[in-house]
Amino acid sequence: MQLLRIGDRGAERPAVRADDGTVYDLSSVTGDIDGAFLAGDGVARVRAALAEGALPQLPGDDARIGAPIARPGKVVCIGLNYRDHAAETGAALPEEPIIFMKAPNTVVGPNDTVLVPRGSVKTDWEVELGVVIGQEARYLDAPEDASGVIAGYVISNDVSERAFQLERGGQWDKGKSCETFNPLGPWLVPADEVDDPGKLGLRLWVNGEKRQDGTTADLIFGIEHVIWYLSQFMVLEPGDLVNTGTPAGVAMGMPGQPYLRAGDVVELEIDGLGRQRQVFTDA
Repeated sequence: MQLLRIGDRGAERPAVRADDGTVYDLSSVTGDIDGAFLAGDGVARVRAALAEGALPQLPGDDARIGAPIARPGKVVCIGLNYRDHAAETGAALPEEPIIFMKAPNTVVGPNDTVLVPRGSVKTDWEVELGVVIGQEARYLDAPEDASGVIAGYVISNDVSERAFQLERGGQWDKGKSCETFNPLGPWLVPADEVDDPGKLGLRLWVNGEKRQDGTTADLIFGIEHVIWYLSQFMVLEPGDLVNTGTPAGVAMGMPGQPYLRAGDVVELEIDGLGRQRQVFTDA
């Protein structure tokens, strides 16, 4: 099953997509897919409701899909976490995970319009595996403990403005936190339904041309290591989002650096986690 939220922005209703593709309304089970739902027995209650066959079906395929979790408390990101991406940017492999933050209000639906910021000349794409936290993570003893705090996995587009990020001084956050810069979804797949998150294919296309084609097997720091590491510096809370890095193929690393402009269409997918599509327009 996959958890999702459907409806106009700010008025999404929780839903579940069954294995046969049918989408059901979860309003009778939970008010939203948020930290409280993930930290409690929410997923178990959804599975029980599906088994009972009592959930109302949601009609139509044209409804807007929102981000599959309500606004996270924080969005934590790992930079240069694929060997090929570090190489294409000319950076040395990091000895420890590189951490930066995105503003939580960057999170939008998987197919929402993305705004090219005013003054932008280097808006870039990044397909990433997103990890949604389901239990508090505070000073985890070892990476092996991380699996117990992960609620599930999701596609995340870590949209970036490279000039803001790298040429305007200060930290990376200013090139990462522009509005709409984190399309998320279409759905959240519970952790126990993803066979091996360390062996997932990630792909991204711009205007129909494949730009990224990687695998999470190439992560420098694996998913459990990342979550353990973060817990040594901050408390991760239910509903938080962790973006784990992007493989090679971003505009910054390509000949001619074909950055995004208004009218460009970006599509991305991760094995078993669905597909996104965004049209970019000027802010």
